[in-house]
Amino acid sequence: MRSEAEVNRAIDQYADMVRRVCFTYMKNFADTEDIFQTVFLKYVLSCVEFESEAHEKAWILRVTINACKDVLKSFFRTKQVSLDEMIDYPAAEIEPHSDVLEAVLRLPAKYKDVVYLHYYEGYTAPEIAQILNKKVNTVYTLLSRAKRVLQKELGGEEEYAES
Repeated sequence: MRSEAEVNRAIDQYADMVRRVCFTYMKNFADTEDIFQTVFLKYVLSCVEFESEAHEKAWILRVTINACKDVLKSFFRTKQVSLDEMIDYPAAEIEPHSDVLEAVLRLPAKYKDVVYLHYYEGYTAPEIAQILNKKVNTVYTLLSRAKRVLQKELGGEEEYAES
């Protein structure tokens, strides 16, 4: 179990990152906060000795991604509610997002992970490969394909020649 000072330092240092990763998966603030608590509870109870700050950050990222995936595939998440039942509930307030963020959030998970880690967290392809347990060339391919999808969706100039 970790000391209170150590936990407070980790929360101060990684809170924004964990919330951003959670929100890209969950797309709502309530689930984001639930997973945030889960991640730092696992951190408190973990006996892992970190080799460096980068190792600690990568561990927290991996735990966050896994927790999001667990919630998304849980029994309660897979049950649907009919629209007829939802008519009586007031509409939730929609948060404004940029077109780019909305396009990134619509990407398949395999692309969203690498785009987030590369462009928002500043990781290199070899670092992403290590975090996600993928080959470096796979990460480059996923980044390239994600860029093409985003480019099409956002109407950017084509940088790839059509053959």
